[in-house]
Amino acid sequence: MSIHRRSALVLTVAMAVASSVCAFAQQSKPTIRHHRVAEEVPDDSTSPEVVQAETAMEHQDFAKAESLLQKAVAAQPNDYRAWFDLGYVYNATHRDSQAIDAYRKAVAAKPDVFESNLNLGLLLARQGNNTEAAQYLKVATQLKPTGNPEAVARAWQSLGHVVESSDPQQALAAFAEAARLNPKAVDPHLSAAILLEKQNNLDAAAREFQTAADLDPKSPEALAGLANVYSKQQKFAEAEAALRKVLAADPQNNNARVQLGRVLAAEGKSAEAAQELQAGLKADPNDPRAALELGTLYLEANKYTEAEQQFRFAVQKLPQDADAHYALGSLLMHVRKYPEAQQELLAAVKIKPDMAEAYGNLAVVASENKNYELAVKALDARARYLPESPASYFLRATCFDNLKAVKQAVEYYQRFLAADAGALPDQEWQARHRLIALDPQHADKYEVKKK
Repeated sequence: MSIHRRSALVLTVAMAVASSVCAFAQQSKPTIRHHRVAEEVPDDSTSPEVVQAETAMEHQDFAKAESLLQKAVAAQPNDYRAWFDLGYVYNATHRDSQAIDAYRKAVAAKPDVFESNLNLGLLLARQGNNTEAAQYLKVATQLKPTGNPEAVARAWQSLGHVVESSDPQQALAAFAEAARLNPKAVDPHLSAAILLEKQNNLDAAAREFQTAADLDPKSPEALAGLANVYSKQQKFAEAEAALRKVLAADPQNNNARVQLGRVLAAEGKSAEAAQELQAGLKADPNDPRAALELGTLYLEANKYTEAEQQFRFAVQKLPQDADAHYALGSLLMHVRKYPEAQQELLAAVKIKPDMAEAYGNLAVVASENKNYELAVKALDARARYLPESPASYFLRATCFDNLKAVKQAVEYYQRFLAADAGALPDQEWQARHRLIALDPQHADKYEVKKK
């Protein structure tokens, strides 16, 4: 007997707009801008070779300077200034290991020179040796530079970066000190904001991003950071305002345009959101995340052909992304392309085995493909993550019915009727008639009593 049924499971294409927000404000790492020791007149202990080498360095003649400095340190192994200059030359000629060794010797010869400790700490940080870098940067923060006093703020800033993974609170304190010493600097506030956002301290992160934006109203990092935080807080109007400021300053900022599309979608402004995402994809046609979100907007507008095109592009570019396969598979289910839908949904759960919603849709398409065993397995997998529902009971019942598993079919038709309470009258009618056929000795229990 052929069993006609309609699935009561609802198509869900869950694309979280705000959760995939791009982070525009990238964390800056300590960079090497080597500070020279500023001494107007060399003291009597400075060798002639060092003076000549420094003149050569001023003229970018690093080969001559290196030769002279090598002679100087050979003659006076504890000449901190010669070692410092040699470290400067090695760094300028991209020989980090030799530069580190030279700066170590400069520090050993004279430990209280700010520039030696700062440059050594920065180089060690660039090499990824953050633990040792922090030691020298901490020393530098307690010393007085021979040149620009704002260099101490840079030492604090760099210290914050090298300890932010191991000691976030110390990093925040370092960024705060850098901001205190250089009140007009934007970077300390951006660095603190990014770290606070990582800690999910969104209110504090917003304050730091806002301070950075106040110091530099055109800072794309500050404005985009504000937009990121506001999006996470679901303050979409504020996020929209920040992103529009970014685009006003830089109309070609494609990342900001795509994020604006996401925010507009979250605000329910679907038409505007689609325009921004379309513009973003036009500028950068290789952005699969934007394609996923644009496809979702097309789906909401019942533009299934356009949605399918975007989802297929996303799957092509992101073959190992479960969300992309789930979106395409769910759409294909909606337009009744069941064999293809089954393939995409199977790919989604293979990549992400705990994707509960995908199992529900997989059960539907497997049943439509008459693959009832797969449908039951998908429902079993779904039940590990989500509670059973009247719809899942009904789908189980019809699958068991088609498999001639009478006992299980009767059980789940009964569970469906007990749980549905009139919400799905067509399915209730079908369930009662199938129970009468499958369990005739109890037929009177399933008949609807006439009033």
